[in-house]
Amino acid sequence: MDDDEITRDAFRAARGDRMAAERFVAATRHQLHRLLGYLSSPALAEDLVQETYLRAFAALPGYEGRSPARMWLLAIAKRVAADQLRVQGRRPRAGRTEDWVAQAEQHGATAPDHGRLVVLRRLVGELELERREAFVLTQVAGLSYAEAAELCGCAVGTIRSRVFRAREDLTAALREGQRRAAHG
Repeated sequence: MDDDEITRDAFRAARGDRMAAERFVAATRHQLHRLLGYLSSPALAEDLVQETYLRAFAALPGYEGRSPARMWLLAIAKRVAADQLRVQGRRPRAGRTEDWVAQAEQHGATAPDHGRLVVLRRLVGELELERREAFVLTQVAGLSYAEAAELCGCAVGTIRSRVFRAREDLTAALREGQRRAAHG
Protein backbone atom coordinates (compact mmCIF):
# COMPACT_ATOMS: atom_id res chain seq x y z
CA MET A 1 0.00 0.00 0.00
CA ASP A 2 1.46 3.40 -0.92
CA ASP A 3 1.55 6.54 1.23
CA ASP A 4 -1.50 8.08 -0.45
CA GLU A 5 -3.65 5.04 0.34
CA ILE A 6 -2.37 4.88 3.91
CA THR A 7 -3.16 8.58 4.36
CA ARG A 8 -6.66 8.15 2.92
CA ASP A 9 -7.26 5.27 5.33
CA ALA A 10 -6.04 7.44 8.22
CA PHE A 11 -8.57 10.14 7.36
CA ARG A 12 -11.33 7.54 7.01
CA ALA A 13 -10.33 5.94 10.33
CA ALA A 14 -10.53 9.38 11.96
CA ARG A 15 -14.17 9.53 10.81
CA GLY A 16 -14.87 6.13 12.42
CA ASP A 17 -14.34 3.72 9.50
CA ARG A 18 -13.21 0.52 11.25
CA MET A 19 -12.11 -1.22 8.03
CA ALA A 20 -9.92 1.77 7.13
CA ALA A 21 -8.41 1.66 10.64
CA GLU A 22 -7.62 -2.03 10.17
CA ARG A 23 -6.01 -1.37 6.77
CA PHE A 24 -4.00 1.51 8.27
CA VAL A 25 -2.64 -0.78 11.00
CA ALA A 26 -1.99 -3.65 8.58
CA ALA A 27 -0.09 -1.36 6.20
CA THR A 28 2.13 0.18 8.90
CA ARG A 29 2.56 -2.50 11.56
CA HIS A 30 5.61 -4.32 10.16
CA GLN A 31 7.67 -1.16 9.61
CA LEU A 32 6.59 0.22 12.97
CA HIS A 33 7.57 -3.01 14.77
CA ARG A 34 11.00 -3.10 13.10
CA LEU A 35 11.65 0.53 13.92
CA LEU A 36 10.68 0.21 17.57
CA GLY A 37 12.58 -3.07 17.96
CA TYR A 38 15.76 -1.28 17.01
CA LEU A 39 15.11 2.05 18.73
CA SER A 40 14.29 0.36 22.02
CA SER A 41 14.63 -3.39 22.32
CA PRO A 42 13.09 -6.41 20.60
CA ALA A 43 11.55 -7.46 23.91
CA LEU A 44 9.66 -4.16 24.25
CA ALA A 45 8.77 -3.66 20.59
CA GLU A 46 5.26 -5.11 20.70
CA ASP A 47 4.29 -3.07 23.76
CA LEU A 48 5.67 0.07 22.12
CA VAL A 49 3.78 -0.68 18.90
CA GLN A 50 0.57 -0.85 20.92
CA GLU A 51 1.43 2.39 22.73
CA THR A 52 2.13 4.06 19.39
CA TYR A 53 -1.23 3.03 17.96
CA LEU A 54 -2.99 4.15 21.15
CA ARG A 55 -1.43 7.60 20.86
CA ALA A 56 -1.98 7.75 17.11
CA PHE A 57 -5.67 6.81 17.21
CA ALA A 58 -6.24 9.28 20.06
CA ALA A 59 -4.60 12.02 17.96
CA LEU A 60 -6.06 10.94 14.62
CA PRO A 61 -9.02 13.36 14.69
CA GLY A 62 -6.50 16.21 14.78
CA TYR A 63 -4.30 14.82 12.00
CA GLU A 64 -4.22 17.46 9.26
CA GLY A 65 -2.32 15.59 6.56
CA ARG A 66 0.68 17.95 6.38
CA SER A 67 2.83 14.88 5.88
CA PRO A 68 1.91 11.32 4.85
CA ALA A 69 0.13 9.42 7.63
CA ARG A 70 2.92 6.82 7.68
CA MET A 71 5.49 9.53 8.45
CA TRP A 72 3.17 11.02 11.07
CA LEU A 73 2.85 7.58 12.69
CA LEU A 74 6.62 6.99 12.63
CA ALA A 75 7.16 10.36 14.31
CA ILE A 76 4.81 9.25 17.09
CA ALA A 77 6.71 5.95 17.34
CA LYS A 78 9.99 7.81 17.64
CA ARG A 79 8.57 9.81 20.58
CA VAL A 80 7.21 6.62 22.17
CA ALA A 81 10.68 5.03 21.98
CA ALA A 82 12.31 8.17 23.38
CA ASP A 83 9.80 8.23 26.25
CA GLN A 84 10.56 4.58 27.00
CA LEU A 85 14.29 5.28 27.10
CA ARG A 86 13.73 8.18 29.49
CA VAL A 87 11.56 6.03 31.74
CA GLN A 88 14.26 3.37 31.87
CA GLY A 89 16.87 6.00 32.63
CA ARG A 90 18.99 4.37 29.98
CA ARG A 91 22.54 5.60 29.68
CA PRO A 92 25.09 4.89 26.97
CA ARG A 93 26.64 1.51 27.62
CA ALA A 94 30.17 0.44 26.97
CA GLY A 95 30.36 -2.15 24.21
CA ARG A 96 30.72 -5.75 25.32
CA THR A 97 31.83 -7.21 22.04
CA GLU A 98 34.39 -9.50 23.65
CA ASP A 99 31.72 -12.09 24.43
CA TRP A 100 29.70 -11.81 21.22
CA VAL A 101 29.81 -15.60 20.60
CA ALA A 102 28.50 -16.31 24.10
CA GLN A 103 25.74 -13.76 23.60
CA ALA A 104 24.71 -15.35 20.31
CA GLU A 105 24.68 -18.83 21.85
CA GLN A 106 22.71 -17.62 24.86
CA HIS A 107 20.02 -16.29 22.52
CA GLY A 108 19.74 -19.60 20.67
CA ALA A 109 21.93 -18.85 17.65
CA THR A 110 23.53 -21.96 16.23
CA ALA A 111 24.78 -20.76 12.86
CA PRO A 112 27.50 -18.09 12.63
CA ASP A 113 25.36 -15.81 10.47
CA HIS A 114 22.55 -15.88 12.98
CA GLY A 115 24.99 -15.14 15.77
CA ARG A 116 26.29 -12.19 13.83
CA LEU A 117 22.75 -10.87 13.43
CA VAL A 118 22.17 -11.13 17.18
CA VAL A 119 25.40 -9.24 17.80
CA LEU A 120 24.60 -6.64 15.17
CA ARG A 121 21.20 -5.98 16.75
CA ARG A 122 22.88 -5.51 20.14
CA LEU A 123 25.54 -3.24 18.67
CA VAL A 124 22.91 -1.11 16.93
CA GLY A 125 21.31 -0.70 20.35
CA GLU A 126 24.61 0.57 21.72
CA LEU A 127 25.01 3.30 19.09
CA GLU A 128 24.69 6.94 20.14
CA LEU A 129 20.96 7.77 19.99
CA GLU A 130 21.08 10.16 17.00
CA ARG A 131 23.21 7.73 14.96
CA ARG A 132 20.97 4.79 15.91
CA GLU A 133 17.82 6.68 14.88
CA ALA A 134 19.29 7.71 11.52
CA PHE A 135 20.63 4.20 10.86
CA VAL A 136 17.41 2.43 11.86
CA LEU A 137 15.13 4.82 9.99
CA THR A 138 17.08 4.49 6.72
CA GLN A 139 18.65 1.03 6.84
CA VAL A 140 16.05 -0.95 8.81
CA ALA A 141 12.74 0.86 8.38
CA GLY A 142 13.56 1.72 4.76
CA LEU A 143 12.86 5.45 4.84
CA SER A 144 14.63 7.72 2.41
CA TYR A 145 17.24 10.12 3.77
CA ALA A 146 14.78 12.97 3.18
CA GLU A 147 12.01 11.20 5.12
CA ALA A 148 14.40 10.43 8.00
CA ALA A 149 15.56 14.05 8.04
CA GLU A 150 11.94 15.21 8.27
CA LEU A 151 11.27 12.86 11.20
CA CYS A 152 14.46 13.87 13.00
CA GLY A 153 14.05 17.58 12.30
CA CYS A 154 17.44 18.03 10.68
CA ALA A 155 19.08 18.37 7.26
CA VAL A 156 19.45 15.46 4.85
CA GLY A 157 23.23 15.88 5.03
CA THR A 158 23.09 15.41 8.79
CA ILE A 159 21.21 12.13 8.34
CA ARG A 160 23.75 10.96 5.76
CA SER A 161 26.57 11.81 8.15
CA ARG A 162 24.93 10.02 11.07
CA VAL A 163 24.31 6.89 8.98
CA PHE A 164 27.90 6.95 7.72
CA ARG A 165 29.25 7.24 11.26
CA ALA A 166 26.89 4.55 12.53
CA ARG A 167 28.14 2.18 9.82
CA GLU A 168 31.73 2.98 10.79
CA ASP A 169 30.95 2.34 14.48
CA LEU A 170 29.22 -0.96 13.70
CA THR A 171 32.00 -2.15 11.40
CA ALA A 172 34.67 -1.32 13.98
CA ALA A 173 32.73 -3.04 16.78
CA LEU A 174 32.16 -6.19 14.69
CA ARG A 175 35.83 -6.36 13.72
CA GLU A 176 36.87 -5.92 17.34
CA GLY A 177 34.51 -8.69 18.42
CA GLN A 178 35.85 -11.04 15.75
CA ARG A 179 39.42 -10.20 16.69
CA ARG A 180 38.78 -10.93 20.36
CA ALA A 181 36.93 -14.14 19.54
CA ALA A 182 39.82 -15.31 17.36
CA HIS A 183 42.36 -14.60 20.09
CA GLY A 184 39.96 -15.66 22.80
